[in-house]
Amino acid sequence: MFETEITTMSGKTTIKGNPSQYVKLNVGGCLHYTTIGTLTKHDTMLRAMFSGRMEVLSDSDGWILIDRCGKHFGTILNFLRDGSVPLPESSRDIAELLAEAKYYCIAELAECCNKALHKKEKGEHEPLCVVPLITSVKEEETLIGTNSTKPAIKLLINRHNNKYSYTSTSDDNLLKNIELFDKLSLWYSNRVMFLKDVISTSEICCWVFYGHGKKVSEVCCTSIVYATDKKHTKVECPEARIYEETLNILLYENRNAPNQELMQATSTRAAVSGMSSYTSDEEEERSVVN
Repeated sequence: MFETEITTMSGKTTIKGNPSQYVKLNVGGCLHYTTIGTLTKHDTMLRAMFSGRMEVLSDSDGWILIDRCGKHFGTILNFLRDGSVPLPESSRDIAELLAEAKYYCIAELAECCNKALHKKEKGEHEPLCVVPLITSVKEEETLIGTNSTKPAIKLLINRHNNKYSYTSTSDDNLLKNIELFDKLSLWYSNRVMFLKDVISTSEICCWVFYGHGKKVSEVCCTSIVYATDKKHTKVECPEARIYEETLNILLYENRNAPNQELMQATSTRAAVSGMSSYTSDEEEERSVVN
């Protein structure tokens, strides 16, 4: 239990307890439930309030009362827990958070807010989405390997890998694949790493999906068709399949270690339902002979 000294006339309480013990906070009408360890983790005014050095107000139900706006107190708590926190988007909200950080004497958070406000005043903005362009196999392995806890999607697209003429709808479908990739990268930029390969000579248009740094599945969008005794390359944009595979790799999100059953199940399903891939002349000739 808490070691407390209570002055019944004033309603003031001195709190000093085990770091794992929980306290109830009422910050400007916003209710929070957290541990003493979180509140005393950093050298702030909250540490002074919850380590017995300062008196705090409490009501008859045991809620500790803090006479501040509670709008950003959840962000304050998350910063105390993790040492970092995403800042609000608007300058007004950042300024409000800055005022709270100063009040609670959280110097690092206040500094982050000041930097963010300064950038906004100068018109500088962090990019919403960054998509690396792959320049080598080694670079691709490094990027995917160092972010193995985050799913990845790679779009390999190189129109010049074609040996034949394209079908009439192929150019439009190439653009549709690029547009779909751009949309997905904006929607899931915080959850999935997106890569683009424009120099590979192995495919014309192919999506590759990774989980825990390993290839889970791929969707190849090209095939060879015959028209008037000539070979043509056909490019398609199987949106439903691409959406399906994108949702599928989200299963790998926030997992500390690969789940072998999950890897096997998703990889097997992908192999069964995969589209035909682009093949070379030699491969086609061998298949005809056999």
